[in-house]
Amino acid sequence: MIATTATRVHAGFWRSPRSWPDAVVADWRRSMRFRATAITLAFTSLAILITCVIMGLVIRNDLFEARKDEALLNARAAVAQAQKVLDAGQAGDDRAKLSSLWREAQSELGRVASSDRIAGSLAANEGDGDGYTPPGFGSRLTAAQLSTELRTRVVQVPGRQAWQSVVLPHDDGSVTAGIVVGQLLTIPEVGTYDVYIAYDLADADETLLFVQRTLWIAGLSLVALIAGISWLVLRSVSAPIIEAAETSARLASGELGVRLPVHGEDELASLGTSFNAMADSIERQIKELAELSLVQQRFVSDVSHELRTPLTTIRLAAEMINDQKDDFDPTTARTVELLHTQVQRFETLLADLLEISRYDAGSVQLEVEATSLAQLAEEVVDQLRPLAVTHDTELRLVAPGGYSPVDLDPRRVRRVLRNLIGNAIEHGEGQPIVVTVDSNQYAVAVGVRDFGLGMRPEDAEHVFDRFWRADPSRKRTIGGTGLGLSIALGDAKLHGGTLQVWSEPGAGTNFVLTIPRDGRDVDGQGPVPLEPQETLTDLGSVTQPIALHRASEVRASDGGEDA
Repeated sequence: MIATTATRVHAGFWRSPRSWPDAVVADWRRSMRFRATAITLAFTSLAILITCVIMGLVIRNDLFEARKDEALLNARAAVAQAQKVLDAGQAGDDRAKLSSLWREAQSELGRVASSDRIAGSLAANEGDGDGYTPPGFGSRLTAAQLSTELRTRVVQVPGRQAWQSVVLPHDDGSVTAGIVVGQLLTIPEVGTYDVYIAYDLADADETLLFVQRTLWIAGLSLVALIAGISWLVLRSVSAPIIEAAETSARLASGELGVRLPVHGEDELASLGTSFNAMADSIERQIKELAELSLVQQRFVSDVSHELRTPLTTIRLAAEMINDQKDDFDPTTARTVELLHTQVQRFETLLADLLEISRYDAGSVQLEVEATSLAQLAEEVVDQLRPLAVTHDTELRLVAPGGYSPVDLDPRRVRRVLRNLIGNAIEHGEGQPIVVTVDSNQYAVAVGVRDFGLGMRPEDAEHVFDRFWRADPSRKRTIGGTGLGLSIALGDAKLHGGTLQVWSEPGAGTNFVLTIPRDGRDVDGQGPVPLEPQETLTDLGSVTQPIALHRASEVRASDGGEDA
């Protein structure tokens, strides 16, 4: 499963380059392996980059220093050898011998020096004497390539070498880096000459380029190697974690038998062992709770069924006595009336308990038939209108839609409406109650709106709990059992629909039952909004009673209403 998901993600990644940024961001958020590898790769690349740069600079500096020292030593040896030739010669005032000696010294200088770029000239501080002074010389090195600072240092510091970095041109027009070494050469009884030897550093540049190229190739190879190793190591660590996450998800979805494979004795093995122990404990506890719930359901069902026979006998007896209550004295008559009322309430409670036990056992089935929700709501409103009159409450039915037949269980929907409207009458504080029926192409819905005291949000969250009451001290006036809304919610879900509640303190409460057409899901805003827009002050202009269409009118008008 992991491999399949990864393959699908990477296939999409390579297929569309435009999706690369989004894919990288998604992998960064979702994949610990990718995130850790990317961080390792980034810091490793930075460290290797800094190391390569520092090593390149150090190698270049050391290579230059070595080449410079080599040039200084070679120039010193060449000038020393030429000086020996001049010191050993006995030219005197003979110009021919002096010229020959000077040429011999130049030849020796060129032979010993490892460069053919040599130049020499009479030192600047040597005056024009009466005797003959041989002219200067030059080979591939001109005076223009020598700076004034270098010539000054050579002349002013006798016996020491001076050097300078220069750019050396070649015959093909290219240039290379080089170094010029200057030193004094003395012709006895004639004068002093400053001699310059230029050394080409092209070979050093090639060596440096080779070293730098090697460093970068080695650095990139090292980065790739570290990335591969990190990926493999993280994969070996993250794969069990991913497997544990998937196993946890399967366990949470209800597959109580799934377990993690345990290999070895390391930390991941300890994690797998602990997870399996937890899963065993959860499975055991869930099975115990399921068995306990089954026992409880059977107990409630059995007790309810066992109570039906004696309760039927008691109800018949209570009805017979209640029919003759006019023959009793007032106290006994009132007692008979209370007995008859409480027996009816007990019978209703027993019926609700049986229904709840069926829901818990999963044995509830719908008996659907094509039914108009608007006509069904009209019937329930008419049935409960006498009850509303006893509470000084006006029932108003507004039905802009909902006339076309929909497959539903009319008995259960009728029970839901009776429960919602009855609760609205009891808690509506004598204010008008608006029952709204509407529909669209996806669903039909009915809303029951009262303008009573309302509920706090924390109370509205528990309104569908069994036997829950927002105000336990409030007395029930129509004999509710505390199970009606819980059963109503079950009936709504059984239809694939929803039963929602909106309530605000001082603004009243609105229940909306939504039933989808043809088993479709209820998406988005339903036909009847959950949060009502009208208030009690503008109720008169908004909810004037609308006459309901009869069956013949429904068939004639449904062609354009709910399509």
